[in-house]
Amino acid sequence: MKVPLLDLKAQYRALQPEIDAAVKAVFESQYFILGPEVVACEEAVAAYSQTAHGCGVSSGTDALLIALMNEGIGPGDEVITTPYTFFATAGSIARTGARPVFVDIEPDTYNLRFDQVEAYITPQTKAIMVVHLYGLMADMDPVMALAEKHKLIVIEDAAQAIGAEYKRRRAGSIGDYGCFSFFPSKNLGGAGDGGMVVSQDADKAEKLKTMRNHGMQPKYYNRFIGGNFRLDALQAAVINVKLKYLDEWSRARQANALRYQQLFEDAGIGPEQIELPWMPPSTDPAYTGDCGCRHIFNQFIIRSKQRDALRDHLMGQGIGTEIYYPVPLHVQECFAYLGYAPGDFPESERAATETLALPIYPELTDEQAAAVVACIRAFLA
Repeated sequence: MKVPLLDLKAQYRALQPEIDAAVKAVFESQYFILGPEVVACEEAVAAYSQTAHGCGVSSGTDALLIALMNEGIGPGDEVITTPYTFFATAGSIARTGARPVFVDIEPDTYNLRFDQVEAYITPQTKAIMVVHLYGLMADMDPVMALAEKHKLIVIEDAAQAIGAEYKRRRAGSIGDYGCFSFFPSKNLGGAGDGGMVVSQDADKAEKLKTMRNHGMQPKYYNRFIGGNFRLDALQAAVINVKLKYLDEWSRARQANALRYQQLFEDAGIGPEQIELPWMPPSTDPAYTGDCGCRHIFNQFIIRSKQRDALRDHLMGQGIGTEIYYPVPLHVQECFAYLGYAPGDFPESERAATETLALPIYPELTDEQAAAVVACIRAFLA
């Protein structure tokens, strides 16, 4: 049985009448740049994320960049983050002229090791960029305590975590800024690039909306140097349709994760062979147990010391997989100027050689999930 890593066509078929009508309404209005669809999207995503304000932008990458720019972070400044993440996290820092400062990850959650962060704080440190990787929020209490102690800005890179929760607080609602991506493969994906920054602070939010439009306020009067970071009305219209279904899709992903867990157990595949993702300590499918956590499983990540051979086997059987991320940022060629070397962040490097994403999308069937695990069992045998 062939199982794709992601099936966006199935999602579109279910929502096609609503999406087509929303897109048609935008064309009929001919209001493509900002406008009422974007305002509605900003208000809805902010409310969903338990924040007061939203600012629609052109991508998740630009959401990170504009948050940094909004704080005047630039040459001579340092921003602490993780080396095990998508390039945009550190790339946005470098684009401002600031220096990314890396800290290693926890081996079970793949999120930043906050017990190590304080050792990297210097007088040049201006912010901590926290990544909620794979749909699981990072441990935010320690980072917020450090930020308060050292007067630092906290930016939540929540590109993979919209709707995830930490102690019943939503991703993006705890730091100074929360940054989302609406890339089509995300849990809440548009029909192209798009993103949003949310904030509890009215002044920060107002400046963000000026910053995304070349720093103009009013038109043709530039208060500061911003950029062209506007969210298209067409993307906002698609997001407005899909947001209504996001919790339903998240529950389906959580159910798929539980099903994988049972299938691996039934197949007799233990952690010495395949290590499954960390899950909050609850048997409730909503994953809101004693920790108040909610994992939304943007990806379902397993670990294997035979990762590359396993992936070849799965792909050969028509099972879609992906490696997130094969090269940690501290050893990427473009960051050689930072002076890091292999071995500096061992957990990030180990994750890069062992992790593999399996299909977890909401429309995944029982038969497809069983086929994935059966294929893995055959490889191990």
